Amino acid sequence: MNFTHISLPSRVVFGRGAVAHLGEEMNALGAKRALVLSTPAQAKQARGLAAVTGANVCGVFPEAAMHTPLGVTEKAMEQLGRTDADVVVSFGGGSTIGLGKAIVLRADLPHIAIPTTYAGSEATPILGETKGSEKTTIRDLRVLPSSIIYDPNLSDNLPPPMSVVSGLNAMAHAAEALYARDRDPISTMMALEGSRAFIEALPSIAGEETDTFVRAAARERALLGAWLCGTVLGRVGMALHHKLCHVLGGTFGLSHAETHAIVLPHAISFNETAARDLLAPLAMALGADTAGKGLYDLAVGIGAPVSLAEIGFHADQIAEAVDATMRNQYWNPRDLTEDGLTALLSAAVDGRRPD
Repeated sequence: MNFTHISLPSRVVFGRGAVAHLGEEMNALGAKRALVLSTPAQAKQARGLAAVTGANVCGVFPEAAMHTPLGVTEKAMEQLGRTDADVVVSFGGGSTIGLGKAIVLRADLPHIAIPTTYAGSEATPILGETKGSEKTTIRDLRVLPSSIIYDPNLSDNLPPPMSVVSGLNAMAHAAEALYARDRDPISTMMALEGSRAFIEALPSIAGEETDTFVRAAARERALLGAWLCGTVLGRVGMALHHKLCHVLGGTFGLSHAETHAIVLPHAISFNETAARDLLAPLAMALGADTAGKGLYDLAVGIGAPVSLAEIGFHADQIAEAVDATMRNQYWNPRDLTEDGLTALLSAAVDGRRPD
């Protein structure tokens, strides 16, 4: 057995109440003044971080948006300059953490991520930005957060609909890692363990489990899954699923997590014809004949959306999406064709179970 495994530098603080360590993490980085980022919906919590943690918060920028639009980043950079912050703290999900990455890429500051969803962006050196209708992705160690604080208390009240699509979004990282051309035994183990964490946790979260202990354990398991799935995303390359979702999000403005959740069974089913053996452990974990069908059945069982039409993408837009996907060729275990992508997107628009 021959392989090369690259471990990325990261510091992780995990546990209930871990957010209280924000001040300590700032001190460890030599930082004194934090600019806290959030979406508008989480602005109140972001503003309360100073009182909860004792950290010196010199400003809050509560305007993070999906797909990291360039205009939002430029506005945040202006506030960064006014506050003279020496560390960026991202409080929220993938949109907020993406904004934090965009800022530190330009400002060369340390970045502390406090995720409140299961997106996994906090564990990767990957940044996706949108200018106009085009989304571009870069991989750069400078955008890997310096510290990650995982506190399950912050995700306990994440509504089940948001929880399940966030979890499926994270599972997409692990599923594509299983057939990545630069995979290795370590990345595969992490991908499978992250997937199993969500397979076990999401039904309890979606069903609004009444047993307090079981519910708390499911939230902790899901957050661990988010770290594992995000970490493996940062270590190996992705393929069709992620490329297609970037096209759908950047070009058509579709919601990031919902798009990933809906496309996942279809993209995996498409690639399963070329990578069945590599995806077999995932199918087994799902208790299904194939990984694509198992992922679709999991989504249905936890009440996740399964049709792109539900989130605003329709059949008359398929040709444009296929054209945008085909323009920039990249590695995928199965060759991409216009007919194949059209069939994939047609099934996803209709919400059909993969064949």
